[in-house]
Amino acid sequence: MRALRAVAWTGGAALLAAAVAAAAIGFGGDGSGTAVAARTAPATAKVTRTTLTETKAVNGSLGYGSTADISARGQGTITWLPKEGDTITRGKSVYSVDADRVPLLYGSMPLYRTLQDGVEGMDVELLERNLAKLGYDGFDVDGEYTWATREAVEDWQDDIGVPVTGTVEPEDVVVADGPLRVDKLKTARGAAAGGPVLTSTGTTREVLVDLDVADRHLLKKGMKATVELPDGTEVQGKISSIGKTATTTGEGQEATTTVEVTVAVSGVKGFDTGPVTVTVVSGQRKDVLAVPVGALFALAEGGYGVQVVEGASTRYAAVEAGLFADGKVEVSGVDEGTTVAVPK
Repeated sequence: MRALRAVAWTGGAALLAAAVAAAAIGFGGDGSGTAVAARTAPATAKVTRTTLTETKAVNGSLGYGSTADISARGQGTITWLPKEGDTITRGKSVYSVDADRVPLLYGSMPLYRTLQDGVEGMDVELLERNLAKLGYDGFDVDGEYTWATREAVEDWQDDIGVPVTGTVEPEDVVVADGPLRVDKLKTARGAAAGGPVLTSTGTTREVLVDLDVADRHLLKKGMKATVELPDGTEVQGKISSIGKTATTTGEGQEATTTVEVTVAVSGVKGFDTGPVTVTVVSGQRKDVLAVPVGALFALAEGGYGVQVVEGASTRYAAVEAGLFADGKVEVSGVDEGTTVAVPK
């Protein structure tokens, strides 16, 4: 029988090159495995059928997404402001000028002209849609400012305590895509209107991750994620966007290129902002045969092998390795239930 060469144990795919360099088994005969004299293995394990799940953990920053400035248009004095952290919904006041409330309407375009009898357009439809959502009726949401629209406006103005004019000026409302969260106040009561009032964010909790571009292929929009908060508690999230613009920071060997990934989260308590860890499932293999990673040999011929324990003797068998995860590795080339040696 031809003498066997040295054997190297390996703990994962990343160690393959070093293990091979250290030398490994040379298979002889028919290649089906060579029986050798029994030797005491520190431990053994069975080849089992299981599901392997590979995860990727990255650092992120908890917040509410990007901010936007809201300014008071027109003349007058700021007489009321919300508190930082407040949530403002449709119809609620964003601020007040000369004791007149300036409410929030939902939409994708700001008002830019006086809305009054005879005016038609998308801005009129935006106003009408908001009035309907607030419970006013008697008009059609059709983008035409008719007498019926004017009457609904008058009812609305009377209800919120502003002058009843039947017309709406651009400075009378704030338009945003949806509910606002007050991030920071940029003025104070008693200040003149006509400048920045506050910065706002959306109301959805988000985590921003600067992801290495080499890992971008691991993530997909809609993928579930687990977010570990600064106190160690975990909440569930979902990847809502993956940036398409890469940004490089640093120089030379210290340079890193990343894309911004946004993860929407819910159930966060006790923190507005802070560093977090985001973990996603980057790969999964169901119903596969697996052994502990430590059971693998790196072979001089290339690839991997395991030491099969058969009663009082052992033999070496070549295997094909697949996914590494959970301290185990997917293998083919051995049968389910086979006993393999696992050194400590």
